[in-house]
Amino acid sequence: MATMPVAGLPPVSAEHVADVVVRNAKLYTGDPARPHASAVAIRDGKITVIGDDADVVPLISAQTKVVDALGRRVIPGLNDSHLHVIRGGLNYVMELRWDGVPTLRQALAMLREQAGRTPKGQWVRVVGGFSADQFAEKRLPTLAELNAAAPDTPVFVLNLYQSALMNRAALKAAGYTKATADPRGGQIVRGRDGEPTGMLLAAPSALVLYSTLAAAPTLGGEDMKTSTRHFLRELNRFGLTSAIDAAGGFQNFPDNYGTVIDLARDGQLSLRIAYHLFPQTAGQEIDDLRRWVGMVKPGDGDEWLRLNGAGENLTWSAADFENFSQPRPDLASDYEESFEGAVRLLMEHGWGFRLHATYDSTIRRDLDIFEKLAAEGLFPGGNRWLFDHAETVSRDSLDRIVALGGAMSVQNRMSFQGEAFVRRYGAGAAAEAPPVRAMLDRGLTVGAGTDATRVSSYNPWVALHWLVAGRTVGDLTLYPPENRVSRETALTMYTQAGARLTGEEEVKGVLKPGFYGDLAILSDDFFTVPEQDIPHIESLLTITGGRIVYAAAEYEGLDEAIPAISPAWSPVAHYGGYQATVKPSIAGARQAELLGQAVAESEQHRQWRAQRGFTPEAPAEIFDTCFVL
Repeated sequence: MATMPVAGLPPVSAEHVADVVVRNAKLYTGDPARPHASAVAIRDGKITVIGDDADVVPLISAQTKVVDALGRRVIPGLNDSHLHVIRGGLNYVMELRWDGVPTLRQALAMLREQAGRTPKGQWVRVVGGFSADQFAEKRLPTLAELNAAAPDTPVFVLNLYQSALMNRAALKAAGYTKATADPRGGQIVRGRDGEPTGMLLAAPSALVLYSTLAAAPTLGGEDMKTSTRHFLRELNRFGLTSAIDAAGGFQNFPDNYGTVIDLARDGQLSLRIAYHLFPQTAGQEIDDLRRWVGMVKPGDGDEWLRLNGAGENLTWSAADFENFSQPRPDLASDYEESFEGAVRLLMEHGWGFRLHATYDSTIRRDLDIFEKLAAEGLFPGGNRWLFDHAETVSRDSLDRIVALGGAMSVQNRMSFQGEAFVRRYGAGAAAEAPPVRAMLDRGLTVGAGTDATRVSSYNPWVALHWLVAGRTVGDLTLYPPENRVSRETALTMYTQAGARLTGEEEVKGVLKPGFYGDLAILSDDFFTVPEQDIPHIESLLTITGGRIVYAAAEYEGLDEAIPAISPAWSPVAHYGGYQATVKPSIAGARQAELLGQAVAESEQHRQWRAQRGFTPEAPAEIFDTCFVL
């Protein structure tokens, strides 16, 4: 049973009644003082009691929602420390997600079906979350396959940071012709006749990919709200209760933040969001930052939506690109002047920041600026700051980051780009890209995340598997044991570390009295499930602030109602988001064994029905024309 009866309980003082109680659980709290428990009580959005069933029974009244965890593992709500949740939400229901799809054949079938239901003027867009290496075929679709699958409907398929594929209808819709010039840092691949073929290359800048995607139709205001709510529900599906939005290109403030602001005002966010601000126009970055520091300050907002600082870019000239199929880009030799001006402005106004930095060469140049400002007594000035990604950061740079009071946030981009990195830099370099254990050994706060949705999938369990197993979605082993982490460490990176990056470590990331009532009941025990099954874990029930925001299996129907997906032709309405597949541990022989058990149980059920007169004693003869002579 998913609920516990409460009839006959003695009266409870109204001031102590719990809103929600989860009992009969295997709680991992993250609290060293009490790491394990079996029950938790939540009132007014915060945890009041952690203990056993006897501890929470006195807090139950007829109004209390009592959830029986059925002996399952319960963990603190997950916190993605680098997720493009605001931008992703605005477009979620418009996108055909290939996240988790195991074969290219299935992916193309989904695309073909979606093209048939997509109305004239709309696009079919596959925007990240997959890698060709996850497919059994180990390849991308060809342009001919895209044109055959959708001869009349525009199709855009984004492949990591590397390239995009467009069918003929999409080229026409985007206005690409023989006369279209290549954008800076990008290439429009052309055939012998000079006409675009449908392939776009990041060379190395991905702006050509994103600017093309920006030409596709967008949703209206109410549909954006519905789309965002369904995206948040999809994140809740995997146990996420918080995320740090890293801003990003084509995410303007305040315009593109209006949807989450409205949802927060109406109490309709199911995920806590700490957001960043990212200057969008090259050459105008200092002006943007100066305007923002006069409008808001880090910490403004509430527990559901709050500003966390600037970034992940401060100036465009200081941003390297992470297209591992291309050589490392050489940044401008003089970017330091504008970059220093941006950092100085933020420090003077009490703003922290995060910085996109893929390569150690970029990190070293940035650190030179920080050390210069530190010598003036200006840096970090009590402000939180961190580097994102840092796949090739050196030990020396890590020591300098420690000395300057910085932090790190790593994402499983190598789950999807690991093969490309190995081809360019070799397996030796890939073994420490990034050097997660070296970061942790130095005492750095290291938050974990995905960088979804345009490259990695938003599924946090794929990222947790990457941290623990060191493998890509294509099953390539990248990291030796000395650069992997334990399951407990990985979970801490996905809970407590993220809370520290937003200054919320006293209220979030741990299950203990006084902390937010954010938790997830898991489908499988993260601490004991076979390693290869970790990416297949989901939440069966997710609670954020004492609200049941996602419920499945025995708990289906306990979560909050949200509007139906709109528009009705949305790919998400037909396929959902992440495509769950059979766990590897029950594939093959084990799957056949379970099938045999199911057949035996079916026969037992038939016999039971026959004994009670519900069906004939003898099983019906099976007629199969394949065996007729």
